[in-house]
Amino acid sequence: MSMVVAEHLHKSFGRFIAVRDASFSINKGEIVGFLGPNGAGKTTTMKMLTGYLPPTAGTARIAGHDIIRNSLEARRHLGYMPENVPLYEDLRVFEYLQYRAKLKGICGKSVRAQIGRAMERCGLTERYRNLISTLSKGYRQRVGLADALLGEPDLLILDEPTNGLDPNQIRQIRELIRSLATEHTVILSTHILSEVEMICNKVIIIDQGDIKAADTPAKLTHDLRAAGRVSIEYKGELEPVVRELEAFEPVKKVLVEGPLPDGWQRVIVRAEPGTDTREKAAAIISAHGYPLRHIYRHIPTLEDVFVEMTRRD
Repeated sequence: MSMVVAEHLHKSFGRFIAVRDASFSINKGEIVGFLGPNGAGKTTTMKMLTGYLPPTAGTARIAGHDIIRNSLEARRHLGYMPENVPLYEDLRVFEYLQYRAKLKGICGKSVRAQIGRAMERCGLTERYRNLISTLSKGYRQRVGLADALLGEPDLLILDEPTNGLDPNQIRQIRELIRSLATEHTVILSTHILSEVEMICNKVIIIDQGDIKAADTPAKLTHDLRAAGRVSIEYKGELEPVVRELEAFEPVKKVLVEGPLPDGWQRVIVRAEPGTDTREKAAAIISAHGYPLRHIYRHIPTLEDVFVEMTRRD
């Protein structure tokens, strides 16, 4: 079942197009990493899904509710944590969450129960009387997450939830997000690609307003693996080998990383997906009678996929 369905979302600010014809779907229970360079359109897309920004064209559905025609109903199904969580520092943790619960229309006996459960899940129970001004950056992020959990939404949208945290805090927030996925669908924007590989089961890559890919990390890296990067070390002249490699049709670019000591050369071959250049490269070097000591196909990571899809060269 799809929790989020975006259909041709488009957002422009005057002549500037922030998001262009974005379509994707997210199933219930998935943790989705939303990736892109700075200014790619990630935050704009998230703000459209939350109802904070109206789309210029297109629409989306949250739990079956149209974000334009049924905006209030759609927003009842989601919790949003912005990149810079706006907290009232003169309030205590419990007081702040009480205030936020009232704004969300949570009332009656369920208020204390929901706040207590959110604090427990975010590790804030022992800090409930602390002034927010006394909290570390990591605990402030936890308060933002607890706020997003109020109302027990089906969907959590987290914009850079680990921004500004140290490695230990990042690990704690990562485990927290993983635990939340047992009851919620999660969309998170982050620049830490290793985090995405560890906790996300789907990745959406956006660049210059366009959706470049939407698939599992394993599928994206598998599709790139056949091309990958082939690293070659041989002893001989550089120019003829590079020229012949570049003439091989699947090759996109040959990068020279040498020379190495004692006359050895190192080159990196980038080729089209679905091809393997190792056999051809070895044959070229052998035909020149050059010794070959190293030929290795780099196993791609999500970072390689990201760079491949967003690079400008």
